[in-house]
Amino acid sequence: MPDIDESQLIDASLQGNSAAFGQLVQIHQNRLFNAMAHFCGNATEAEDVVQEAFVQAYLKLAKFQQNSQFYTWLYRIAFNTAISRKRRKRVEASVDKNREASGVEPVDEGDAPGDQMIREEQAAQVHRALATLSDEHREILVLREMDGCDYEQIAETLDINVGTVRSRLHRARMQLKERLQELG
Repeated sequence: MPDIDESQLIDASLQGNSAAFGQLVQIHQNRLFNAMAHFCGNATEAEDVVQEAFVQAYLKLAKFQQNSQFYTWLYRIAFNTAISRKRRKRVEASVDKNREASGVEPVDEGDAPGDQMIREEQAAQVHRALATLSDEHREILVLREMDGCDYEQIAETLDINVGTVRSRLHRARMQLKERLQELG
């Protein structure tokens, strides 16, 4: 994969080479899954969203104009898919059940059980607080804090300017802090 760039894989995919699209999937599936797991709060839902996003990306690949990064375009498809699925469901599941099902908290087996329990409870509180935020604020926090995107990448992904990223991220962090204080 390192000897071929994404634009070549996209061109090959458009010419009917399904193995080339498979390489694109391999390149981006883990990063996209992690972002969607944090956004959805549930590993099973994230898997479904990612799978649906890749199907949509394959079907719409001819519309990708390659003036942005492929991951950015793919992320928007996945995010829109997650929002659509969420709107269709409208039934709120328990955040604790989602956390347990998602498995997004890493388990460090080298720690004492008490340390692990404290960390798990803190992570659960963050997930509960995150779940109470608007989609707009949760999305920007996931992109910055969990996906590690810089402000420019976030601006491109969300199709907003960098100043809006800064202000929205600040508001999201303040809301998250308030929610954590309420829960704590």
